[in-house]
Amino acid sequence: MDEDIVESDVELDSADVVEPDNDPPQKMGDPSREVTEESQDAAQISKSKAVNAISEGNLNEAIDHLTEAIMLNPISAILYATRGSVFIKLKKPNAAIRDANAALQINPDSAKGYKVRGIARAMLGLWEEAASDLHVASRIDFDEEINEVLKKVEPNARRIEEHRRKYERLRKERELKKMERERRWRSAEATFKKEEKMEQTSGPEAASVLKDGQVIGVHALDELDTKLTAASRTSQLAILYFTATWCGPCRYMSPLYTSLAGKYPKVVFLKVDIDEARDVAARWNISSVPTFFFIKNGSEVDKVIGADKNSLEEKIARHAS
Repeated sequence: MDEDIVESDVELDSADVVEPDNDPPQKMGDPSREVTEESQDAAQISKSKAVNAISEGNLNEAIDHLTEAIMLNPISAILYATRGSVFIKLKKPNAAIRDANAALQINPDSAKGYKVRGIARAMLGLWEEAASDLHVASRIDFDEEINEVLKKVEPNARRIEEHRRKYERLRKERELKKMERERRWRSAEATFKKEEKMEQTSGPEAASVLKDGQVIGVHALDELDTKLTAASRTSQLAILYFTATWCGPCRYMSPLYTSLAGKYPKVVFLKVDIDEARDVAARWNISSVPTFFFIKNGSEVDKVIGADKNSLEEKIARHAS
C-alpha cells in the first residue's frame, strides 16, 4: 500500500515528432538599436529576397536573408515569426521556438508567433503546450493550417490530460486510504491501551490500586478513571469528595471523612482538591464544596452537598451494604 504508483505509458501518435535541434542559437537583433526608415526599407528588401528563396526551396538562403532583415529591423515581430516558420520547414523546432518567443516579446498578440511556437512544440512532442499556443493563434487569426495541426495535436494533449487526471485521482484515493488506515490504527491503539488499562485494574490488580481503610488523593482525570474502574471491577462503592484548602466547611468534614474510611474499609474513599485537579472538577461540574458523589458500578447513585455529617454517614452505610 505504501509503494509508489507506477504510471503506465500514454499511447500517443508521435509520427511527426523530430529529434530536437542542438545548433548554436541563431543571431538575434539588438532591440535597443535605433531603426531608421532606411534600415526598415533595407530590411523589407531582404525579406522579399527571403520570400523568393522560400518559393524556390532555398531555405538556408532564406534564413540568411531573414537574419539580415532582423539585424536591420530588430523590433519587427513578423520578421522573427517568419524566420521561425522557415526553421520549422528545416525541422529545427528549438530555433523556431526562440524566434517565436522573440516575436511574442515584441508583440504579445502575434498570431504567427503563437502559431510557429505551437507547431514547433508539436514537433518536439510537447502536446499540451502546443495545443495551448495553437488555440491562442486560432482565436487571434484563424487559418486552415492551424486547424490541421490541431487535429493531430489535440488527441495527444487530451490523452495526456486524461492520464494525468487518472493518476491524480489514484494518488488522492491512495492518500485517503492511507489516512483511513492511520485513523483506524490510532483508534485500535487507543482501544488496546484502554483494554490493557482495564485489565490492569481488574481482579487482584484492581484491588492493588485501591487502599482499604484510607483516603486516596486524586490529582488528574486519568488517575480518577483508573480508581473508579478498579472500584467498579471489584464491585466496591466509591465516594468522590471534592474539597478546597480555603473551604471552612471542608476543614470541618475532612477529619470525619478520614475516620469513615477506617470504619468502612471496603468502600473506596477518593478526595479531590478542586484547585489542584481543575480538570476533574470541570468534568464533574463542581460549583460548591464540600460535595460528595456516591458511585457504584461506574454510575452515580447518590450525592451530598455541604457539610452534612449525618447525611454523609447515613448514605455511606446504606450504599455500602
